[in-house]
Amino acid sequence: MTSPTAALAALRAEGDPAKAAEMARYHKTTREVFGVANPIIDALAKDWRAACESPSDRVALADALWRSEAFEACIAAAKLLTQARIPDDGPVWDLIAAWVPEFDGWAIADHACSAAARRLSAVPDRLDDVEPWTQATSMWTRRAALVATLPWAKLTHPTPADAARRARIQGRAARNVSDREGLHQKAVGWWLRTLSKHDPEAVRAFLASHGDAMKPFAVREASKHLC
Repeated sequence: MTSPTAALAALRAEGDPAKAAEMARYHKTTREVFGVANPIIDALAKDWRAACESPSDRVALADALWRSEAFEACIAAAKLLTQARIPDDGPVWDLIAAWVPEFDGWAIADHACSAAARRLSAVPDRLDDVEPWTQATSMWTRRAALVATLPWAKLTHPTPADAARRARIQGRAARNVSDREGLHQKAVGWWLRTLSKHDPEAVRAFLASHGDAMKPFAVREASKHLC
């Protein structure tokens, strides 16, 4: 198993100070930024994942990287846990869920939500854990409730159970559609745009009922693939 110290050193070694300054400005973050390109983080995380002897090793490394609070380390932590099949994944889900209240920017949040989406797909009953996120004070947590549940928007032929879960998520979006935060509105539009490829009538019905409460750009995003 790669040690957290070695993993952080590897990220720092791949950094570019000029790129780090540019990234910090772009992401508006006060976290330490090394200036590492995403494909490099991908490659490092893949190597670290292969070196872990068990899921618990991977959880331990991801936890340590996240607790460093460095920008690329948090993204690498999420990548370590982004996998469709993980045996005995309860501790993986618990760690990802613990990260959600600490989201403070879209890049880290979206990578972590990608990992969360796999664990939700693996155990759909975890949607119960997501329910409180929709009422959280933090916009990032409310937004995560949509981004992490995108798999249900992508289903072309959902089972009755998955159709009910999809309707449940749409109901959450409807309850929070008046949230005026731009990034939350963007997430609503993103979720509906994804759904429109598989169930356009559901999106038309949603917009007919709730479109007036949405920002115009979110409506445009949701309508992008509608005829």
